[in-house]
Amino acid sequence: MCGIWALFGSDECLSVQCLSAMKIAHRGPDAFRFENVNGFTNCCFGFHRLAVVDQLYGMQPIRVKKFPYLWLCYNGEIYNFKQLQKQFGFDFQTLVDGEVILHLYNRGGIEQTASMLDGVFAFILLDTANRKVFLARDTYGVRPLFKVLTDDGFLGVCSEAKGLINLKHSTSLCSKVEPFLPGHYEVLDLKPSGKVASVELVKFHSCKDEPLHVVCDTVEALPSGFDLETVKSNIRILFENAVRKRLMAHRRIGCLLSGGLDSSLVAAVLLKLMKEMNINYPLQTFAIGMENSPDLLAARKVAAHIGSEHHEVILNTEEGIQAIEDVIFSLETYDITTIRASIGMYLVSKYIRKKTDSVVIFSGEGSDELTQGYIYFHKAPSPEEAAEESERLLKELYLFDVLRADRTTAAHGLELRVPFLDHRFTSYYLSLPAELRIPKNGIEKYLLRLSFEDSNILPKEILWRPKEAFSDGIASVKKSWFSILQDYIDQQVDDLLLEKAAEKYPFNPPKTKESYYYRQIFEKHYSGRSSWLPHYWMPRWVKATDPSARTLKHYKSATQE
Repeated sequence: MCGIWALFGSDECLSVQCLSAMKIAHRGPDAFRFENVNGFTNCCFGFHRLAVVDQLYGMQPIRVKKFPYLWLCYNGEIYNFKQLQKQFGFDFQTLVDGEVILHLYNRGGIEQTASMLDGVFAFILLDTANRKVFLARDTYGVRPLFKVLTDDGFLGVCSEAKGLINLKHSTSLCSKVEPFLPGHYEVLDLKPSGKVASVELVKFHSCKDEPLHVVCDTVEALPSGFDLETVKSNIRILFENAVRKRLMAHRRIGCLLSGGLDSSLVAAVLLKLMKEMNINYPLQTFAIGMENSPDLLAARKVAAHIGSEHHEVILNTEEGIQAIEDVIFSLETYDITTIRASIGMYLVSKYIRKKTDSVVIFSGEGSDELTQGYIYFHKAPSPEEAAEESERLLKELYLFDVLRADRTTAAHGLELRVPFLDHRFTSYYLSLPAELRIPKNGIEKYLLRLSFEDSNILPKEILWRPKEAFSDGIASVKKSWFSILQDYIDQQVDDLLLEKAAEKYPFNPPKTKESYYYRQIFEKHYSGRSSWLPHYWMPRWVKATDPSARTLKHYKSATQE
């Protein structure tokens, strides 16, 4: 996990450029480089490094002697770089996984390059020989990327929007800063004047595509067919491989552990593979919650079962409320449920950075969207509509859960790894018949749970533990986290302000005091950029007035039994 930043066609002074680049310093606390492009006016790169692979030679922009005309600034991990290196006989100059991007591009161009990468990434590639700039982002947007391209040819690119919004270009105030779309690459021309023009924006991969890199994958051909035993076996094989390939690191690995199904599966498989690979330090797992909250209690059971070195962070109401503004500044969003869920993740990440030496952090993001884990999936009109909703959620992950997971960890210089969003795992799961993937017997993620039932990898009560309502597992059953927040915010926002909310904020107008409170803080830091969030996250097929599952009838009946 690093921070990347670049300007093309900029007439900003050096001090302004450096100040903007430093706004994402939290993403890479180990080293910083600011570099102008030789022979090209008004072109510069900024890079903040978190050294995870090749700590000695991993600084960026990456340049190798074989391709002196190529400059690469990237954030991510390319899990199949060694297989690609072997397959094509690439002669690497460093141990950095991202170097493979340079070799692939030189061999076959940008389309082949993007299509063959198995990993998470956001990159800026400059080809000075052909005067081209290329931008690309992974399928689910696990690694963030923002850009601004003005009508007069100024291009700014950054891992987070905060590194671009205060640039004052000669003819633009950079009001067009926007997230770069996941699963796309863009080709831009670098004119002799130093100005930039977009040539094309191409979608190279979607969540249902089988990636081109399968020839390099360590998994042998999976048995075909949809009989249940075959499907269950394939799910276990692919998930285990998704975790295995993400063990690529020269820094200590840890895992967030809420005690829910997703993080528990990740932690259990992770520890199993670390033992098999003779990684000779204990796995640290991390849980956060109020005293005796459901998450803390469940996480203890999992940690005891798998034998991890477990850490608990006790959250108090005051600490959580005090963190709200920092969380919104880090997230760059005003989405209600994203902010609620981010507070705990932000604070546990802060603990990890200050109190431990774990840097590479595994987490369970993506499972709810892929395996239909949200409680409202019980209300889906048909398996087919549930499948469509699952794909919609995956496409929008970069706006919600993936955004939350990246920003809360990156705010404290940690690197996030999310095996549930592995290309092969997701494409296989989405290829299964819609009927197989829906909730069954009143239980969401039924197929995923069933696939691991005979493995003894988790206690049965954890494997079949009902879905907790978003971030509410960190509080008590009687008093949810969203209720605690609403009680506090009710005293901070006047009724009259809420009545006039639609006048003040006509786009995505706040409907509750809580959403108004978050919006005020967002506008304080990112005024006029409400379009970054196209819509609030909200359950479907139910008449929901709040995104918390605690408001849904299915959840209420389940918790009262």
